[in-house]
Amino acid sequence: MATTANPTRDDFAALLDESLGGAADGGFEGRVVKGTITAIENDKAVIDVGLKSEGRVSLREFASPGQPHGLSVGDEVEVYVDRVENADGEAMLSRDRARREAAWDKLESEFGEGKRVEGVIFGRVKGGFTVDLDGAVAFLPGSQVDIRPVRDVTPLMDMPQPFQILKMDRRRGNIVVSRRAVLEETRAEQRSGLIEKLKEGQVIDGVVKNITDYGAFVDLGGIDGLLHVTDMSYKRVNHPSEVIAIGDTVKVQIIRINQDTQRISLGMKQLESDPWEGVAAKYPVGLKLSGTVTNITEYGAFVELEAGIEGLVHVSEMSWTKKNVHPGKIVSTSQEVDVMVLEVDADKRRISLGLKQAQQNPWEAFAEKHPVGSEVEGEVKNATEFGLFIGLDGDVDGMVHMSDIAWGISGEDALALHRKGEQVKAIVLDVDVEKERISLGMKQLEKGAPAAGASAAASGLRKNEVVTVTVLEVRDGGLEVQAGEDGATGFIKRSDLGRDRDEQRPDRFQVGQKVDAMVTGFDRSKKPNFSIKARQLAEEKEAVEQYGSSDAGASLGDILGAALKAKKD
Repeated sequence: MATTANPTRDDFAALLDESLGGAADGGFEGRVVKGTITAIENDKAVIDVGLKSEGRVSLREFASPGQPHGLSVGDEVEVYVDRVENADGEAMLSRDRARREAAWDKLESEFGEGKRVEGVIFGRVKGGFTVDLDGAVAFLPGSQVDIRPVRDVTPLMDMPQPFQILKMDRRRGNIVVSRRAVLEETRAEQRSGLIEKLKEGQVIDGVVKNITDYGAFVDLGGIDGLLHVTDMSYKRVNHPSEVIAIGDTVKVQIIRINQDTQRISLGMKQLESDPWEGVAAKYPVGLKLSGTVTNITEYGAFVELEAGIEGLVHVSEMSWTKKNVHPGKIVSTSQEVDVMVLEVDADKRRISLGLKQAQQNPWEAFAEKHPVGSEVEGEVKNATEFGLFIGLDGDVDGMVHMSDIAWGISGEDALALHRKGEQVKAIVLDVDVEKERISLGMKQLEKGAPAAGASAAASGLRKNEVVTVTVLEVRDGGLEVQAGEDGATGFIKRSDLGRDRDEQRPDRFQVGQKVDAMVTGFDRSKKPNFSIKARQLAEEKEAVEQYGSSDAGASLGDILGAALKAKKD
């Protein structure tokens, strides 16, 4: 009788491997194998894959999202062997893993070929949605759901639809898909076919789909065109919603088709008559008319003269008196204003308007109402180093030069006598309309002062004439005097009160005292200036010429004495 050797450990391993179909060395684990459903218990399917024990798989792993599993006993299915035997002695099987592995193989092939894949959106996650690609789960970013933002994705869920794979990483189990890419590609194909049927200049009906600040998108039957706000009407349109609304059917003209970008530009105003035709004849330079302020900018205001015709009033043409002021402080939007046409450029579609030209020049109005010599009253608006600016009628200013503020004192001292906000009276000395200047005088209102604009002849005095004057007032700077009883008043400066320094003291004169003085000239207001010193020097010169010089042996005192004696005789 033959004896049988004792079996070794390797023999047991070989027998076990044969019994398990190679599972002992891990041949089953990590593989997709076929199995038969032997029973369906509650929510699980019992599956025999040829191992020592059967495995159980949840029925929901056999059903697509929202669909029934449709399994029955005897069906053959593919499952993934995770482990040959668990703690309960059962095989660990997974239908999801089997489907996922098969799906990954298929998806990698389709991704390499750039093909579209079919999937179902079944869940929401942060930043997007989850998509079932026949077992493999992919991520659909929110920005890739549609061409335009979608507020509610519910109608798109649990519905098979095509996707484009953007990225795959099998090692990390990462798949990113896009529905938007499919829609854009489909739309591009449709656009190409539709664009071929359209021509520039063609008039077509469309439906307003969307409105933005810069225009509106119009559906031309499967392809969108942009109707820019500037092409909606010849008149100013601040926002497209003023002209059209979403859902409106509009008649538009195809202005331009860009074959490279497949963009279509549309226009509505091109179907209207151009109001700029013949505009130069309709609005000649110098014409005064009314308009409505439509827009205000830093450099001026736009005024609508009629529908589609606007002109610009530059800031420099807005006011005669308000300089360097923002246009918004002079006019307001929707205000009716009177303007004058200054320039028309029909080619550039520009009309220059003037607001101030439609009003009377305030300097002309002032000159008519207040001729030279008339008295005015106003508030001191500003005091400068050379004079005072006085606010006058018609919102204009007049200037009193420092030399015309007061008699007998320096201009600096005269300026110090007045303050901003003070009400003062003055005489109009001159009005220069072209230069927009008004010259005023305050000292001319003093008693005995000659009227503004009066001539030297009108005062009855001539330069170098010696006259007898009466002292009206004694000041530190000199004497206020009057020629004759009702003659012109004038001033004798301190330095002109005598030849010698001790004679140049105003306090040696008294009010009412009469003295002889020479007329040395007239100031800007034609008021005479007198000088005792000039009279003395002139008399000395005359005496020397008549009675001889001191070089001939006669003293200056003798000559003057002889001259005075001859004058008395």
